[in-house]
Amino acid sequence: MACIIRCMQFLHINLLTIINLKLLQMFKTSLLKTTAKLLVCGMLLTGAVSCKKKSEKVIGLQLYSLRDTISKDTKGVIAEVGKMGYKFVEAAGYKDGKFYDMEPADFKALCETNGLQFWGSHTGQAAPDSAAWDSTMMWWDKAIDAHLAAGVKYIVQPWMGDTAYKSISGLALYCKYFNAVGEKCNAKGIRFGYHNHDAEFKQIDSVTIYDYLLDNTDPTKVAMELDLFWIKKGGGDAVAYFEKYPNRFEFFHVKDVAELGASGTMDFKPYFDNAAKAGLKYTVIEVEEYNMPPLESVKQSFDFLNAAEYVK
Repeated sequence: MACIIRCMQFLHINLLTIINLKLLQMFKTSLLKTTAKLLVCGMLLTGAVSCKKKSEKVIGLQLYSLRDTISKDTKGVIAEVGKMGYKFVEAAGYKDGKFYDMEPADFKALCETNGLQFWGSHTGQAAPDSAAWDSTMMWWDKAIDAHLAAGVKYIVQPWMGDTAYKSISGLALYCKYFNAVGEKCNAKGIRFGYHNHDAEFKQIDSVTIYDYLLDNTDPTKVAMELDLFWIKKGGGDAVAYFEKYPNRFEFFHVKDVAELGASGTMDFKPYFDNAAKAGLKYTVIEVEEYNMPPLESVKQSFDFLNAAEYVK
């Protein structure tokens, strides 16, 4: 009898051991599954954060905003702009095949090293008469090739000469000229555009200058970079222009008297609410006057626009 009892005790102990081992194995399996789920969740969350990071607002800076400092320290200024959150720059320093005295590829590399794309550029020449037409077109050929080497997506002429504001014939010459330059840019895969100020909203012979430009330039060759501050100052209604000339306004220059939001008079929301109708592709901040040092000014302007819910 004692032997039978010992055998039963032995079997009981081993049975408990087997059960405990089984439970331990089940626990381990459950723990591994839970860990795997947590890892997957972690990767999904990381992906969500990464996606959010990739979908940050794409806002550029017109480097004319830093004209007093960039010529003295181009590399340092570009590095500071890259830290602010801007995604691309629009140059205002093209001359003789270079950008801010740097070769096109070198300036492109400088921007990209600092997390910026070099997408846009302001440059141009006065509309030539017949005697100077060929030499002006040769200037453009060289300029377009330099911009192509720098990876630029668009070139904007930001001014017209006095003749454009004095007579319809002078204005017509600029339209012919812009169409010709736009055709050259198209051939190299670059978009050409024109940037307004306030004088374009005056009239010549009862014709509004800006309307004449829009009516007499080819939309496939000439886009408009609409300066939101200057159109308001000139008395124009940007949203009405979007209605009348849809898809012509591929670039916005977002500007206030000084830093964005500083004046309290510029309401950018209606423009961005109608961005699809305008044809907006690129949003660019420009600061011409300052209430603080230029680098602080463009950083404050970026923070203002980046925080605006109406900017997608």
